[in-house]
Amino acid sequence: MNPTDLSVFVFGIILVAVHGYGFLVIPNTVLRMFKLPETKEVWIRILGFITGLLGAYYIVAGLNHLTAFAWATVFGRFAVLLFLIVISALKMTKATIILLGIIDAAGAVWTLLTLLPVM
Repeated sequence: MNPTDLSVFVFGIILVAVHGYGFLVIPNTVLRMFKLPETKEVWIRILGFITGLLGAYYIVAGLNHLTAFAWATVFGRFAVLLFLIVISALKMTKATIILLGIIDAAGAVWTLLTLLPVM
Protein backbone atom coordinates (compact mmCIF):
# COMPACT_ATOMS: atom_id res chain seq x y z
CA MET A 1 0.00 0.00 0.00
CA ASN A 2 1.49 3.34 -1.02
CA PRO A 3 1.36 6.42 1.28
CA THR A 4 -1.69 7.91 -0.45
CA ASP A 5 -3.63 4.67 -0.20
CA LEU A 6 -2.62 4.33 3.45
CA SER A 7 -3.83 7.84 4.31
CA VAL A 8 -7.22 7.21 2.67
CA PHE A 9 -7.50 3.75 4.25
CA VAL A 10 -6.67 5.03 7.75
CA PHE A 11 -9.14 7.90 7.41
CA GLY A 12 -11.76 5.31 6.42
CA ILE A 13 -11.04 3.33 9.57
CA ILE A 14 -11.44 6.52 11.63
CA LEU A 15 -14.75 7.30 9.92
CA VAL A 16 -16.09 3.79 10.53
CA ALA A 17 -14.76 3.28 14.05
CA VAL A 18 -15.08 6.73 15.58
CA HIS A 19 -17.68 8.72 13.68
CA GLY A 20 -19.78 5.86 12.30
CA TYR A 21 -19.81 3.58 15.34
CA GLY A 22 -19.79 6.48 17.76
CA PHE A 23 -22.79 8.31 16.34
CA LEU A 24 -24.68 5.08 15.63
CA VAL A 25 -24.15 3.24 18.92
CA ILE A 26 -23.05 5.78 21.57
CA PRO A 27 -24.09 9.15 20.11
CA ASN A 28 -24.49 11.05 23.35
CA THR A 29 -21.02 10.04 24.50
CA VAL A 30 -19.58 11.50 21.31
CA LEU A 31 -21.75 14.62 21.57
CA ARG A 32 -20.58 15.18 25.15
CA MET A 33 -16.94 14.93 24.01
CA PHE A 34 -17.57 17.95 21.79
CA LYS A 35 -19.64 19.74 24.44
CA LEU A 36 -22.74 19.45 22.28
CA PRO A 37 -26.22 18.82 23.65
CA GLU A 38 -27.35 15.24 24.00
CA THR A 39 -30.21 14.02 21.84
CA LYS A 40 -32.74 11.22 21.72
CA GLU A 41 -33.62 12.01 18.12
CA VAL A 42 -32.84 9.44 15.44
CA TRP A 43 -30.97 11.88 13.13
CA ILE A 44 -27.67 11.37 14.96
CA ARG A 45 -27.84 7.60 14.43
CA ILE A 46 -28.71 8.14 10.76
CA LEU A 47 -25.61 10.35 10.51
CA GLY A 48 -23.57 7.59 12.15
CA PHE A 49 -24.81 5.01 9.67
CA ILE A 50 -24.11 7.24 6.66
CA THR A 51 -20.69 8.19 8.03
CA GLY A 52 -19.85 4.53 8.53
CA LEU A 53 -20.80 3.80 4.91
CA LEU A 54 -18.69 6.72 3.75
CA GLY A 55 -15.80 5.30 5.75
CA ALA A 56 -16.25 1.98 3.99
CA TYR A 57 -15.85 3.78 0.65
CA TYR A 58 -12.58 5.26 1.89
CA ILE A 59 -11.37 1.81 2.95
CA VAL A 60 -12.21 0.28 -0.43
CA ALA A 61 -10.55 3.21 -2.23
CA GLY A 62 -7.42 2.83 -0.13
CA LEU A 63 -7.25 -0.88 -0.85
CA ASN A 64 -7.71 -0.36 -4.59
CA HIS A 65 -5.37 2.55 -5.33
CA LEU A 66 -8.11 4.98 -6.38
CA THR A 67 -6.04 8.12 -6.76
CA ALA A 68 -8.90 10.20 -8.19
CA PHE A 69 -10.93 9.40 -5.08
CA ALA A 70 -8.00 10.45 -2.89
CA TRP A 71 -7.82 13.82 -4.68
CA ALA A 72 -11.57 14.32 -4.29
CA THR A 73 -11.36 13.64 -0.55
CA VAL A 74 -8.74 16.34 -0.07
CA PHE A 75 -11.15 19.00 -1.31
CA GLY A 76 -14.12 17.46 0.48
CA ARG A 77 -12.38 17.24 3.84
CA PHE A 78 -11.26 20.87 3.68
CA ALA A 79 -14.86 21.78 2.76
CA VAL A 80 -16.07 20.05 5.93
CA LEU A 81 -13.83 22.28 8.04
CA LEU A 82 -15.01 25.40 6.23
CA PHE A 83 -18.67 24.39 6.62
CA LEU A 84 -18.28 23.75 10.35
CA ILE A 85 -16.54 27.10 10.83
CA VAL A 86 -19.40 28.85 9.01
CA ILE A 87 -22.21 27.20 10.98
CA SER A 88 -20.32 27.89 14.20
CA ALA A 89 -19.79 31.55 13.25
CA LEU A 90 -23.51 31.81 12.52
CA LYS A 91 -24.16 30.50 16.08
CA MET A 92 -25.99 27.46 14.70
CA THR A 93 -23.85 25.18 16.89
CA LYS A 94 -21.07 25.39 19.45
CA ALA A 95 -17.56 26.17 18.25
CA THR A 96 -16.35 22.80 19.57
CA ILE A 97 -17.84 21.20 16.43
CA ILE A 98 -14.88 22.70 14.57
CA LEU A 99 -12.72 20.00 16.17
CA LEU A 100 -14.35 17.45 13.86
CA GLY A 101 -13.40 19.65 10.92
CA ILE A 102 -9.84 19.91 12.15
CA ILE A 103 -9.62 16.12 12.20
CA ASP A 104 -10.91 16.06 8.61
CA ALA A 105 -8.50 18.78 7.52
CA ALA A 106 -5.55 17.02 9.16
CA GLY A 107 -6.40 13.91 7.18
CA ALA A 108 -6.71 16.03 4.04
CA VAL A 109 -3.24 17.51 4.61
CA TRP A 110 -1.79 14.02 5.07
CA THR A 111 -3.38 12.79 1.84
CA LEU A 112 -2.42 15.96 -0.05
CA LEU A 113 1.22 15.66 0.99
CA THR A 114 1.30 12.10 -0.33
CA LEU A 115 -0.31 13.16 -3.61
CA LEU A 116 1.94 16.13 -4.42
CA PRO A 117 4.85 14.02 -5.67
CA VAL A 118 2.39 12.36 -8.08
CA MET A 119 1.74 15.68 -9.86
